[in-house]
Amino acid sequence: MAISLDEVNRIAKLARLAFTDDEKQKLQHELSAILDYVDQLKQVEGKTDTAIAEDPDSINLMRDDVVEMRESPEEFLKQAPSREGNFIKVKSVLE
Repeated sequence: MAISLDEVNRIAKLARLAFTDDEKQKLQHELSAILDYVDQLKQVEGKTDTAIAEDPDSINLMRDDVVEMRESPEEFLKQAPSREGNFIKVKSVLE
């Protein structure tokens, strides 16, 4: 699908971009190539694996949402290089 220079100009205007004539020519070819590739993809027939879709055991496989406390907060804070009360003290990133 070929794109005209008028369409390139319109797209550039909508995007508020300024291009030289050489850049517009290049964009015209690149956009046309992209649209040609999309047309090719549209022609590819999709293939669905019906074995997965028909298996009732494979639908909505989820585990229970259970909170598990691995370590106590105090154990976690002990690993911090520096702390202040119940907070990890870090180097300031904003001045």
